[in-house]
Amino acid sequence: MTSRTQTHRRTVLLALLTASYLALSVPLATSAAQAQSAPAPAGASSLPPVTVTPPATQRRRSAPSTSRNSAAARGRRTQSARRIAPAAAAKPFAESQDARTGTSGYFANSTSVATRTNTAIVNIPQSLNVITRELIRDQNYQGLTDVTRYVPGVAVHQGEGNRDELVIRGVDSSANFFVNGFRDDVQYFRDMYNAQSIEVLKGPSALTFGRGAGGGLLNRTLKEADGNRVYEATAQTGSWGDRRVSLDAGQAINDNVAARLNVFYEGADAFRDFNHLERYGINPTVTMKPDDNTKIKLSYEYFHDERTADRGNPSQGLPGGATRFNPTTPFAPNGDFSTFFGSLSLNTAQATVQTGMAIIEHDFENGLTVRNGTFAADYQKFYQNVYPTGGPLAGAVNPADTAVNLGAYQHTTNRDNVFNQTDFTYKTWTGPLFHTVGFGAEFGRQTGVDIRNTGVFPNGTNTIVQNPFAPTYFGPVTFLHHFTGTNTDGVTTPDSNSRYALNIQSGYLRDTIEISRAVQIIAGARFDRYDMSATDMNTNINRNRVDNLVSPQGALIIKPIDSMSVYTAYSVSFLPASGDQFSALNDGTLILQPQRFENVELGMKWNVNPKLLFSTAVYNLNRTNQPIADGNNPGFFFPSGSTLTRGVEASLTGYVTAQWQSSLAYAYTDAKITGATSATVVPGNRVQLVPYNQFAWWNKYQFTPMWAAALGVIYFGDSFASSDDTVRLPSFVRFDAAIYAKIDETWSAQLNIENIFDKGYWASADGNNNISPGQGRTVRLMARVRF
Repeated sequence: MTSRTQTHRRTVLLALLTASYLALSVPLATSAAQAQSAPAPAGASSLPPVTVTPPATQRRRSAPSTSRNSAAARGRRTQSARRIAPAAAAKPFAESQDARTGTSGYFANSTSVATRTNTAIVNIPQSLNVITRELIRDQNYQGLTDVTRYVPGVAVHQGEGNRDELVIRGVDSSANFFVNGFRDDVQYFRDMYNAQSIEVLKGPSALTFGRGAGGGLLNRTLKEADGNRVYEATAQTGSWGDRRVSLDAGQAINDNVAARLNVFYEGADAFRDFNHLERYGINPTVTMKPDDNTKIKLSYEYFHDERTADRGNPSQGLPGGATRFNPTTPFAPNGDFSTFFGSLSLNTAQATVQTGMAIIEHDFENGLTVRNGTFAADYQKFYQNVYPTGGPLAGAVNPADTAVNLGAYQHTTNRDNVFNQTDFTYKTWTGPLFHTVGFGAEFGRQTGVDIRNTGVFPNGTNTIVQNPFAPTYFGPVTFLHHFTGTNTDGVTTPDSNSRYALNIQSGYLRDTIEISRAVQIIAGARFDRYDMSATDMNTNINRNRVDNLVSPQGALIIKPIDSMSVYTAYSVSFLPASGDQFSALNDGTLILQPQRFENVELGMKWNVNPKLLFSTAVYNLNRTNQPIADGNNPGFFFPSGSTLTRGVEASLTGYVTAQWQSSLAYAYTDAKITGATSATVVPGNRVQLVPYNQFAWWNKYQFTPMWAAALGVIYFGDSFASSDDTVRLPSFVRFDAAIYAKIDETWSAQLNIENIFDKGYWASADGNNNISPGQGRTVRLMARVRF
């Protein structure tokens, strides 16, 4: 090895060790010399351009190709022979994100989210749906979770009116959200202004992502500075005073540096009385290429979201009370879904999020590649609610329809996250077997506070009675922190006041063994050390708990043809006793075993044509060690609760023809309680918000180069507001539509209509008396300019 090569290798390794500091010092690169690049392809369904370049002189490799099909060699960058070229032929800075993943319209060929290395979706033995940038843009929904209504096996949880929350394969979580593969688990509403794609993985994913995610997870892949020229601005208006503007601008600054900026602002009222929102964000990114085999990516985001916290409507009380055998329904006064059961001045949800990200990638040119990433995030989160709760009916409207109880609280849940991930991928032969070995480590620290204060009304208690036909509360509320249950205002449980710290150390190993072109075996395991401490500030008691978790995964893939795979997979994930949000520990959770998620899945994926993917899977997901309160020992639990989810999922996504794009999804989900988790959540009950049948179909047709239109339909079967099965949410069908006009290469416009028939329906819930009605007919008109 030459001295020059040794120096280069030492430089790369030093850069890997210092990557965590790069996020704190994003350089501002300015240059008068800007690399030329072709404009982005126009038209909503245009395919990625194909560039033909002269033959390149191959740089000498330090080792021969390790793949039977020379896949590793094809994936490496080659260096053109040095020669003088015309200025107009300047080489592109890098491959675009779409080209790297084979994305065209609604179709994506590969992703690195599931395995930490770019892998064809047909070779991933796990149910996976990718929502591409074009589909996000075409549907133009306002919330991150709204787009998942077109994903099989996923239901939207209300999230107390202050956060994103999903139920995937019968498992509810507000924490299983990720961004560029990093944990983004704080409870807030996310926006899609800077999203390149959204990936939804189903089933336990601990091997890649660690704890939790027993039913699945959602990852946002952000737009990056890939050197491709993009200058695009949008302006939107619509129902209820909606107003939104955005800017996406980026290009290569020179041969070694590219930059990109995404920014947006939105303000609006809502179909619910007295509701409003205001949010904005800015996300600059920089990519640097010290050499052809190394990339350094830097990103910073400031995001703010403030809106009315709306916990929805109560249920209708029945004489003698609702039961699982005689369930009731949600209550809407005189059929009016816009009535607000809260306070116009007090209900609020506020989140300010700042994140910094630094990622370095390097190819050692001998079959080994490495990615090291650091993610630091500061979450400032506060929400305050007046909502239906309390009283003899726990917030339900009384049978005579004359009274409903409202309660109030406020909650601060600030958190700081720091994660560092190192992922190696090594491709090599051992005799006749070809291996793709992934191994790496993750270190993280999460610290935060959880402070809750209960609201006391002018009557001196923690509830107030309202007329259910005029339930909006206009009076004052005093928010007090309750330390004990001896207060005279009706509060019997101390409010939370916890400071906590969590340290995570993880390591994993995965080997994908290609026995032949038609057979692959995948085996791997992850070790997580989960070290948590929490101080109860009400009592000044500090508690500590350590969990050492091993999560295995195995799969067999059979490929009858290159474009088709049939797989069977087994995976396990754990959730520590401190739960999804792990804000506190008590004497009971100190000794409680982690929840266990065990999944067996059989699936098939088929690229019907080069840009149309069909996927289907059947699965059995068993959740055990769920806690049930010990009635004879307050604060302690039995780990006897369990849930079994069995289902079938299918999707068809991509180009049916050159003019017709489609996203078709169906899921049958049978999620049942098999071991009691409370006195009312008992074996045989259906899991909350999970229907037996879901169907969704979004279609877009390009009639002419100028005009296109889309039609979507969602069917969501009946479900229950909670797992005690006493409040039934009726099934619903909703239709959405859109019209697209490409005026010229610069200007385009689109008109979206959500719920075109103004269907009244119940969209989600957070328990039996916090039930959200679906949004009525909503119109959005957007103009887009590319310059």
